[in-house]
Amino acid sequence: MSNRLAGTGSPYLRAHADNPVDWYPWGEEAFAEARRRGVPVMISIGYSTCHWCHVMARESFQDPATAEGLNRGFVSIKVDREEHPEVDAAYMAAASAFTQDLGWPLTVFATPSGRAFHAGTYFPPVARGQMPAFGTVLAAVREAWTDRRTEVEDLAGAVADALESSDAADPSTLPDEVALAAAADEIVGREDRRYGGFGAAPKFPVATTLRFLQAEGRTDGVERALDAMAVSELRDEDGGFFRYATQQDWSVPHYERMLIDNAQLLDVAIDAERPDVARGIAQFLITVLQRPGGGFGAAQDSESMIDGQRSEGGYYRRPVAARAGLQPPAVDGKVITGWNGLAIGALARAGSVLGEPAWIDAAVRAAETVLDVNRDAAGRLVRTSLDGAPSAAVATDADLGLLADGLFALALATGDARWATRALEVLAADAEVDPVLAAYAIPGAADGGDGDLPSGASARASAELTAWRLGAGEEHRERAAALVAARAGQALRHPFGSGALLRAAAGLARAPRQIVAVTSEPHGALAIAARAADADLTAVLTPEQVRAFADAGFTLFDERDGVDGVVHDCRGFICLLPVSDPALVSVAR
Repeated sequence: MSNRLAGTGSPYLRAHADNPVDWYPWGEEAFAEARRRGVPVMISIGYSTCHWCHVMARESFQDPATAEGLNRGFVSIKVDREEHPEVDAAYMAAASAFTQDLGWPLTVFATPSGRAFHAGTYFPPVARGQMPAFGTVLAAVREAWTDRRTEVEDLAGAVADALESSDAADPSTLPDEVALAAAADEIVGREDRRYGGFGAAPKFPVATTLRFLQAEGRTDGVERALDAMAVSELRDEDGGFFRYATQQDWSVPHYERMLIDNAQLLDVAIDAERPDVARGIAQFLITVLQRPGGGFGAAQDSESMIDGQRSEGGYYRRPVAARAGLQPPAVDGKVITGWNGLAIGALARAGSVLGEPAWIDAAVRAAETVLDVNRDAAGRLVRTSLDGAPSAAVATDADLGLLADGLFALALATGDARWATRALEVLAADAEVDPVLAAYAIPGAADGGDGDLPSGASARASAELTAWRLGAGEEHRERAAALVAARAGQALRHPFGSGALLRAAAGLARAPRQIVAVTSEPHGALAIAARAADADLTAVLTPEQVRAFADAGFTLFDERDGVDGVVHDCRGFICLLPVSDPALVSVAR
């Protein structure tokens, strides 16, 4: 048996390298082998901090008898959903034709051409209630493939055809302020006024939705949610937040800790003026998730070894002072391009607001790492890297949009216009389609809503808006408007799952407030007043830095370097007379 997973760029795949299952990583080789042998493909999709993925690995993939059945009747592919989100999205969409209980691990059975004909999630080793045993599922799939192959292939084709016909844009117009207010009303109506947050159990932070409500000025519910989460079991003693709570009162958390959740909650905390919460999150990001090379790892696991036994959450249930002698849960060290963009932007903004230069330095280190390491031989950005080695997985639209937006924030926090120029370069790149999905015409999932992080369209639209607000050109606003308009109808019908897109729509619905403070005293009273103002974009720069931004083509800064010690307060590039008295810088819009 060939060990194909040990040298991959995914800790999740590496953890399965010693399974008796003859695993293949995602790629053409696996499908070619399935065609050669005339057997179906079993695609198992998960990620390294997924508890039930660990469970299924221990129960089934490490079991010699189960592995023998898989090796005899299937070609088995192991996929890290964080490395290949487009593969995960495609098969998650296909799986919805077979089960409504979607999640991870995702178990998909497909033809040698990659088209799904059966799917489920976690399968136990023996039947439990309505869940069949994994061995029973394997036998049934194998029997169907052997005895009714034409029927199976027809079903796979029908599912693919249905996905292709549904994968269309939803042409619409840009939402106006009335429509956006109605969307916010619908979200606010779902608030849990007893425990804070939105919905019942399981209960997620839904940072994308909180950020939209903040953009709409509907901050009461956001602050109640953040305050409730901050004093609950969802927040670890060291300041980092767990993935979600299994109970409505934010208790009994699912203990994995994700980069994306914490980076976005850092932005929420800064806008909500909760510096204590923000400081805890930033500390977690830098001390736990940031890797020696500079990039941020994807997540920290829920499980660890305690007294020789695997324990889910046992480490976190102990006081911080009692953890010193314990091995902490492992960090998935994958440096994901877009996820790092979220962290870079959040730390840059938070470090600027709270006067924490070390946070900005951490963001600089991450940006340098991603831009240098996460590239293929042709110089194109890729999705991930691990220990300084880039993955072959292509960068997605979300990767490019989130990284670009993070670099814009870093430019404003450091005063270095070169980061903004790099952001424009990232934004100008086109995301590539996964080569296997493209080669086999496997239907991808439509660019869906904003769940735990912004969708590709939302991320791109946000970055294009930032570029426009900086004065990079009207074409950037036009691109943002096109992205939002194509998806606005769906977003207004389902606002709770469309927070990032609706936030971009809000940025298009009204003229932005842009504040440019020109001062050689970045920590002086004028700079502090400028940063405290409620604005869509705030730049605190020296005259020399203002000139550099203008020379780089960002017209917001044209002819603003003549006087040191003034604030320019603009609404959609139309500016009031500059003021030099901090008391005259309006905090409110």
